[in-house]
Formats: sequence, C-alpha cells, structure tokens
Amino acid sequence: MAARLAPAKVNLFLHVGAPSADGYHPVCSLMVFADIGDNVAMELGEGRLVVHGPFAQGLGRESDNLIIRAVGAFVAELGRPMAELAFALDKQLPVASGLGGGSSDAGAALRLIRDVFAPQIDDDRLERVAASLGADGAACLWARPVIAEGRGERLSPAPQLPILPCVLVNPGVGVSTPEVYRRLDASGAFGDVAPPPMPGSFESPQEVAAWLSRLGNDLEAPAIAVAPDVGAVLATLREEPETLLARVSGSGGTCFALCADDMAAETLAERIQAMAPQWWVRRCRLGGSWD
Repeated sequence: MAARLAPAKVNLFLHVGAPSADGYHPVCSLMVFADIGDNVAMELGEGRLVVHGPFAQGLGRESDNLIIRAVGAFVAELGRPMAELAFALDKQLPVASGLGGGSSDAGAALRLIRDVFAPQIDDDRLERVAASLGADGAACLWARPVIAEGRGERLSPAPQLPILPCVLVNPGVGVSTPEVYRRLDASGAFGDVAPPPMPGSFESPQEVAAWLSRLGNDLEAPAIAVAPDVGAVLATLREEPETLLARVSGSGGTCFALCADDMAAETLAERIQAMAPQWWVRRCRLGGSWD
C-alpha cells in the first residue's frame, strides 16, 4: 500500500474581486501548507473508497468525494483504463473548514496514481487534472507555498518563508462556501486582486506577521456573518499574548494564529483547548513543503 499526507491548506491572505460575467470571483492569495492533514492510502483493489477517522461522518456520498473524481479525471487524461484501485482516507481535518481538505486529498491521490501507475504523466499534465477539480486543486497538488491568482489556478512562487509555528482552531461548525460568497456579493466589499508588493524573503515569523497585518481575508467578515462561532474563535485568538496574527483561513470556519516559536504555539494550543474543549485545536508548522 502506498500512502501520502494530504496537508491542510492555509490562506495567509486572501483577496477576492468582483465576480466576472460567468460568476467566478478572481482571487489573489498566499497559500501555505501545514505539517498535519488527512492521510490517503492506495492499493490495487475493488475500485472503492473507505473513509475513517474523526471526521469521516461529515463527508457526503462516496461518488461526490474529490478522490473519486480525481481518479476519473486522471483516467480521462491518460486516455485508457487503469487497474481497479482501492483508497483509504483517514479524515483528520474538519469538513467545510477552509483548510482545503478535499482538494488536498485529491492532490495526494493524483500523485500516488502518477507515481505508481503512470510516471510518464508530467507535472504540467498532472496540474491540469488537479485544476479541473476546483479552485484550490492546482495549489493543493504540490502542497508548497504559492501565490495563487485567477480562479486559483495561476500559480507563481511565494516569497521565501521561514517555518511558521501556528495554531489552528475550528469551532466545530461547517461553513458553506457558496453562502459566504453570497454574503460577499451582497456587501460589495470586494478586494484588489493585484499581487501586493512583497519582499523576496522573510527572516522571521514576526516579519511575516507584520507584513500580513497590512493585508487581509475578504471572506472573513462574511464567514463570521454566516457562522458567528468563527468570530468567537477569532476574537479569542487575538486576545492571547502568544498570537502574532490571527485570521480566518479561506471561507472558514478554521482560524489560524501565527506564533513566534514552537513553544509559544504549544502554550497557546494548550490554553485554547483548556478554555474551549469543544473546539478542534491543533498546533502545527506552516510554510514548508511536506512531501
């Protein structure tokens, strides 16, 4: 059995423009990945997906799962049938949480299939397949820091980042991305999707947090309007002394707090978990490439 981590995705900033005629919103985002996530395993089998883990029950029908869709898209790109494959998904990330779990699961599955069965598929072709699965698909395929533009499919290298100690907190409430976008459209509070001025590299988490404080997440306010519990998490994180910067990731409902070092992140995670044991709290590290 071959296996791969499907890392959690975090939007350090996310700017969203007004929708175009086809209804899609252009974006600009600095996307990074955590050293935690779901786990995807693959072996020859009966062409089915088995899901387990703490958030397995939150997923919908097997036919709707992005791993199954990724297999179909890969077969279409390859132009011929493959052997029957069985996948096992250990679902460790909350569902509908702004962490790109489904896209990252699909990316891990695509890389497993390519590595084992079709090494002749080059990176560009594989990325095209991933991008067809959704806005985060291309970025989540490689799970390394990138600037994502357009619908999320136009990727360019991110500035060089230090490893960022971080705490992820989710209140246990799924947030509907379509509803968040409807709230954004109603407000008309669209952002500038031109890439902001950025240095070529950052030396410390403090420097990253100071730069990010001048940017934002245009989906944060509508996400809190849809799920006020997300606002409670964000307010709690922003009050804690270890937090350099706290923000909603993606369309919610997970919030992240950047910290100066691993000890600060561990202290913060333990305190938040003690304060709100019903919340999902994980300490992690952002900014690496977690192959």
